[in-house]
Amino acid sequence: MPNHCRPATLLLLLGLAVLAPAVPARAQELPRVVIKTELGDIEAEVDTIHAPITAANFLRYVDLGFYRFGRFHRTVRADNQPADKVKIGVIQAGLDSLRVKDFPAIKLERTKLTGLRHKDGTLSMARDGPDTATSDFFICIGDQPALDFGGKRNPDGQGFAAFGRVVLGMDVVQKIQSAPAQGQALQPPVAILSVARK
Repeated sequence: MPNHCRPATLLLLLGLAVLAPAVPARAQELPRVVIKTELGDIEAEVDTIHAPITAANFLRYVDLGFYRFGRFHRTVRADNQPADKVKIGVIQAGLDSLRVKDFPAIKLERTKLTGLRHKDGTLSMARDGPDTATSDFFICIGDQPALDFGGKRNPDGQGFAAFGRVVLGMDVVQKIQSAPAQGQALQPPVAILSVARK
């Protein structure tokens, strides 16, 4: 029968369709944010699947507009960490603390549990001790395994909570990293005009 399925063939195909495992749905799209700075825009993907606590914390600050008028205030690069045995490359941003206050600190989502790593362009939360991260975040320039769980940049070896990655604007990240600084403090800081979901 040209252009038609024979009834037996049709039944066989229907049976196979019922028995075949379901095709997995398209992977969930991750939210994206645009960090507008005076030196240009950075677009980042926020990993709400692998780092749900950290991602939700960051997006809460974003959605409330708390990063507006914040700043990139710190650059860590080869020429300004002479006392550190373990070298890294990052830029760090925070809120305008005169305008808004931090929410309570969040639980540290260690990279050994999330499976995320501090690669070139990774977004991660700044912290002192474990479970102390609030609003300051940083962006890696180059791969930074010393910031993963077991890494030695922080003496406690717990690493930092990676939660996203830059998808556009690494040239802006590098521009911020190489901006004038006194020690690791950017002078002047690089203004954040806004951070909003795309």
